[in-house]
Amino acid sequence: MALLRAFVLILALAVPAAPSRADAQAALWQALKQGGHAVIFRHALAPGTGDPPGFRLGDCSTQRNLSAEGRAQAEAIGAAFRTHGIAVNRVLSSRWCRARDTAALMNLAPVKDAPMLDSFFSDRSREPEQTAALKRFLAEMKPGETVVMVSHQVNITALTGDVPASGEAAVIAPVPGKPGEFTIRGWLAVTP
Repeated sequence: MALLRAFVLILALAVPAAPSRADAQAALWQALKQGGHAVIFRHALAPGTGDPPGFRLGDCSTQRNLSAEGRAQAEAIGAAFRTHGIAVNRVLSSRWCRARDTAALMNLAPVKDAPMLDSFFSDRSREPEQTAALKRFLAEMKPGETVVMVSHQVNITALTGDVPASGEAAVIAPVPGKPGEFTIRGWLAVTP
């Protein structure tokens, strides 16, 4: 038993401690200050799943929308960017109201619609085309620019293989000279 405790102690001392979540978030903010990243957010909290029956793209009253908590979350994300001094060159959004509202409430730059970020939750046949368009966009980003995008869980999962929480973002750095390749620097989470 003493030998086992000694082994565990040696192992604990030999393996470096993983960086804390706060350290990882601080490193992401620092990386964002340098530019050259796409920050792809899942829209802020909009209770429910998918789109309700009768969904119409141009009519927010037929869609699942941000809750009061989701609106506060979107505002907090924008405030965090300003607090950390992150310059945002462009903001792109899915055309779904919950994504557009998230992007607008962040108040980081004028919001431009980007169909490549639209949800394909109810039509998975669009996944390959939209994911390819998103990869092309990443490959064509201007060096040093920071682009904030607001999309949906299915889109981000198709791109990264991970499932983001509402209001969470993948911080992505395109690989120079390798079109369509990128590195996920980490996951950014801001809470109100």
